[in-house]
Amino acid sequence: MNVLFINGPNLNMLGTREKDVYGDLTLDKINELIKNKGLEVNIKTDFFQSNIEGNIVSKIQESSNYDYIVINPAAFTHTSIAIRDALLSINAKFIEVHLSNIYSREDFRQNSYISSIAIGVISGFGFHGYILALEYLSSLKD
Repeated sequence: MNVLFINGPNLNMLGTREKDVYGDLTLDKINELIKNKGLEVNIKTDFFQSNIEGNIVSKIQESSNYDYIVINPAAFTHTSIAIRDALLSINAKFIEVHLSNIYSREDFRQNSYISSIAIGVISGFGFHGYILALEYLSSLKD
């Protein structure tokens, strides 16, 4: 199984940005933890991060060799019809992940353009959300 992890804007700043909300691990460290879990459950993991909406759309469109996508669109969650449309245009199913609980934050952060088309949403468990997504996908292999 091949899984692509996509992270949106400002997630490259993890570890220094709003640690009380997002934790103190860097994105590189989180990716390392995901990769190690992937090796443990025999899932190949690849990673992509961009602050640019169009780059995320292009990466989704180029994802035909992946079985699943785990995506944290970050701020684009609440604004991007383009990312939603890109996810609808591919065969791979996806899981939406958020480090913080978007439903306990500001009103404008409580709306997701992609939740209704995801196979699942994991929100509020910090970096563990990515690991939970991987564990779920691993269970589909049996």
